[in-house]
Amino acid sequence: MEKETTFDSDLIHAIFKHIWTRRSLERERNGGTDAMESEFLLHQAGAGTSKKNRPTSANANALKLSCELLRVFVTEAVQRAAAIAEAEGVSKIEATHLERILPQLLLDF
Repeated sequence: MEKETTFDSDLIHAIFKHIWTRRSLERERNGGTDAMESEFLLHQAGAGTSKKNRPTSANANALKLSCELLRVFVTEAVQRAAAIAEAEGVSKIEATHLERILPQLLLDF
């Protein structure tokens, strides 16, 4: 069986880290009372280290699964958009084709 190409796990990990860093910075900047209250409640319950002190990470299997899910999602989007384009008699997928399939695709995933 031929191995299908998938997304590079290092790239996906870098994207995840970027998002985690941005959200962490936004939480620190906003300093919302909800975050403060939840930190206080966790500390009072003895739940361990606070979110601010814990680094966020993903293990290798989670990254591998994320890459595969992303590959399947993109493949399905292209196939559905191609079907719409073919039904319209067009040989090239355009943004409008993706816009038409996106709501149902998101519901399916």
